[in-house]
Amino acid sequence: MLGVLAGFFVVWCIILVGMFVGRRGILGTNARSVLSALTFFVASPALLFETLGKARLDDVFAAPLLVTAAGAITTAALFFVIVRVLLKRSVPESLMSSMGASLANSANLGIPIAVFVLGDASYVAPLLIFQLAFFTPLFLMALDATTSNHRTTPLGFGLMILRNPMIVGSGLGLLVAGTGWRVPDLVMQPIHLIGGAAIPAMLIAFGMSLNGSRPLQASAGRRLDTLLASGFKLVVHPALAYVFARFLLGMEEQALFAVVVTSSLPTAQNVFVAASRYQTGLTVAKDTVLVTTVVAVPAMICVALLLA
Repeated sequence: MLGVLAGFFVVWCIILVGMFVGRRGILGTNARSVLSALTFFVASPALLFETLGKARLDDVFAAPLLVTAAGAITTAALFFVIVRVLLKRSVPESLMSSMGASLANSANLGIPIAVFVLGDASYVAPLLIFQLAFFTPLFLMALDATTSNHRTTPLGFGLMILRNPMIVGSGLGLLVAGTGWRVPDLVMQPIHLIGGAAIPAMLIAFGMSLNGSRPLQASAGRRLDTLLASGFKLVVHPALAYVFARFLLGMEEQALFAVVVTSSLPTAQNVFVAASRYQTGLTVAKDTVLVTTVVAVPAMICVALLLA
């Protein structure tokens, strides 16, 4: 347990450094976008390639992937019914808020939590792969079908998935793991150094993003939606993951802890990007990302204490 709490302490220390740097403007106005681009396009794919290249495929797929898929889909479906039937929101807005209630920040916060708290970045791989290759495209296709402004073909979605650097890095790493090929040290050393930049850059950018936002404004009229979405993401989603993992698949100890912690991750920033693109659910998307981001680490500490 002390090791888990120490991991959270390290994560929060780097986040606080990011908040300080962002508040003082030390790195300039575009620093957050530059750091985010560095981690997304360069450092994180390198880290995932190195980590997954050493992983056992049975640890990445099978039970963890089943729990990830079942928990996320069930959470999204339950939340969609509530906001559509009880709150009478439109179908596109209901889809967008359901995305916020179930889509986790698997990269910017998921990878650091997996490394420092769970001890291995491969624990977040099932969530990362499921969301990038299936769950996010599924939501985007549904939003395309229910809005008149955007239409994307299945081929376009396929190309979007294949062009994602996280998918490319993960896929190549899994290919190395599956074939048993040992990448030469001369090739792996620069990949290792580049991947080492991913976690600090992610957390510093993440800390910078927490400055200056004011969620849950009454004038927006979506406070209840935001609170429900945040509750589903931080409470219902991990609770469902625990039920599926513990009672249906018989997972225990570290494997159980890992799937519940990764399900407790906050809402992904991609939800706000999608809301901006489709011009629906913007307030709920923005506020859910912020609320869950601020509360997520304390919530995951509670998960660690409950499962200790």
